Amino acid sequence: MTYEQILIEPVLSEKTNRMREEGKYVFKVDPSASKIQIKEAVRKLFNVHPISCTVMVVGGKPKRVRYKAGYTSSWKKAIVRLPKDEKIALFEGV
Repeated sequence: MTYEQILIEPVLSEKTNRMREEGKYVFKVDPSASKIQIKEAVRKLFNVHPISCTVMVVGGKPKRVRYKAGYTSSWKKAIVRLPKDEKIALFEGV
């Protein structure tokens, strides 16, 4: 699995914007990726030195379309913490 396949997309919301001020960046990641693989992907793609990585699986929400009930897809989320002096340029200005 390549580094681009591990990190699918950044998660952008009001909560993650507040977390960025604390040096925490949130990504949607491949469900089979481990913490070590995620930290290495962030290190190589953004030239930063992650301190820690927290991983969680976000369960699908119940949805309904007319008379059919179902769930949205589950996905894996990673919160990567960086030192205070480092930032990811991709997120700046968003």
